[in-house]
Amino acid sequence: MSETTTAAPGYLAHHFESLEKQAHAARLGMWIFLATEVLLFTALFGGYAVYRYLFTPDFAAASRGLQTWIGLVNTLVLVTSSFTVALGFDRARHGDGKGTRTFFLVSVALAALFLVFKYVEYSHHFATGELPGKYFRATAESGPGSSLFFSLYFLITGLHGIHVIVGMTVLTVVGIKAGRGAWTAEYTVPVELAGLYWHLVDLIWIFVFPLIYLI
Repeated sequence: MSETTTAAPGYLAHHFESLEKQAHAARLGMWIFLATEVLLFTALFGGYAVYRYLFTPDFAAASRGLQTWIGLVNTLVLVTSSFTVALGFDRARHGDGKGTRTFFLVSVALAALFLVFKYVEYSHHFATGELPGKYFRATAESGPGSSLFFSLYFLITGLHGIHVIVGMTVLTVVGIKAGRGAWTAEYTVPVELAGLYWHLVDLIWIFVFPLIYLI
């Protein structure tokens, strides 16, 4: 029998016939939501690629203002946080809610470190006038596509940053509840879904880093 059919009936919502159907609905809903997120960022990446093709010299000049080492460090930070989330889910499957809480909170701390580096990076762009639209006043990148580059840069990385904050909130809530024994080894769907969302946040950055920082 699956883990959802053997779990305690206290996890079953009143509008589902069984835990198995409830878990299936939860997973399906999460995957549909993740698909919409992928479509959103795919459109942004596609728009970035088109404008980079149209304004290649300007995008190349503007991208030199990015601090690639921060992008690399943040990539390592997020990859590590995905690993600790996976460890937290593994502890949940073994019935160790406190272990799940520990690893999830470690992931939250790593996410906070990611945001600290983004703050440092953004502060540099603010100081040098590398801002989108009418606020753009950088003199090193004077082409018409330079302001557009930073408009897309702030849009993509800022939207991703919002997803990081949402993920931190989800991991904190689920981690604390797991530490209080909200779920057993027989029913770990909430922990699984929280982990899926965080892995998506990590995956999006895996595309952001080479597209914006390296190319």
